[in-house]
Amino acid sequence: MSDSFNAIVARKSDDGAFSAGLETLALSDLPDEPVLVDVEYSTLNYKDGLAVTNTAPICQKFPMVCGIDLAGTVAESTTEAWQLGDKVLVNGYGLSERHWGAYAQKMRVNPDYLVRIPAAFSAEEAMAIGTAGYTAMLCVNAIRDHGTQPGDGPVLVTGSAGGVGSVAILLLAKLGYEVVASTGRPETADYLKSLGASSVVAREDLARKSKPLEKENYAATVDSVGSTTLATALAQTKYNGVVAACGLAGGADLPGTVIPFLLRNVRLQGIDSVMAPMEARQRAWHDLAQLLDPARLKDVYRVEPLARVPELAAAILRGEIKGRVVIDVNA
Repeated sequence: MSDSFNAIVARKSDDGAFSAGLETLALSDLPDEPVLVDVEYSTLNYKDGLAVTNTAPICQKFPMVCGIDLAGTVAESTTEAWQLGDKVLVNGYGLSERHWGAYAQKMRVNPDYLVRIPAAFSAEEAMAIGTAGYTAMLCVNAIRDHGTQPGDGPVLVTGSAGGVGSVAILLLAKLGYEVVASTGRPETADYLKSLGASSVVAREDLARKSKPLEKENYAATVDSVGSTTLATALAQTKYNGVVAACGLAGGADLPGTVIPFLLRNVRLQGIDSVMAPMEARQRAWHDLAQLLDPARLKDVYRVEPLARVPELAAAILRGEIKGRVVIDVNA
């Protein structure tokens, strides 16, 4: 086993200057955790963009190996729960925030964070799903648990050309829901319809000051945007509908009113993927294995090398990434 490996490391100098780039580390640099994983793939999420560019204070200590998702093979384990050769993944749990993360060829991790990769997926496919797709599944499960049925009306997906939105469309369409995709990139309309969206609405139709109540258009929403988009989605939700909110790409504010909750019995369901309980994680990955055809996944992702992470991190914040980006940490 080689003692050295490559990683994307974020650092802050004594004067507060931030940098993030490709470095060579040694096994002795890794945190003291019971399971060593030979990482094969990671992925690019909006949160990764924030961390690698320091646009938001994601990294809570330095140096920090960035990356919130990993998939690979157990190389060493001092716990009986995980054995040499097990195929595993991690989503969230403070990776890239409080704990060293996934943009590395090797990582020692807490065994309580590990999920077994479903047999239906390779490590590459698991990272094509990643936190974005796993979050999309949590949102879809929240809609199903609320009792919303395919015949109840359309389901709106905001930020639909991104990772969460792309996988959410695939999942909802597979389950028989009518999907309306919202995007600020009209050139992605054909892509969104190929995933299963029945129609596409412009971002500006939602990202505006909304009335307290508007026409009841949607039985449910998967929202990764927040701000005025979320407020408008709430105002357009049907009686007893549900909005699963999982992101803030458009802003962390919510400039709406309580009227949809009081007069239409609307539920705003928060979706946390970072610290979700293991039961919810295992259910989500089980459902993803049942619902997602790996062949369809190829329509929503591309593979890039580890060295391009800083460049791609800036691109995702500019809204230039369509679908998912899988990071081959060994390329």
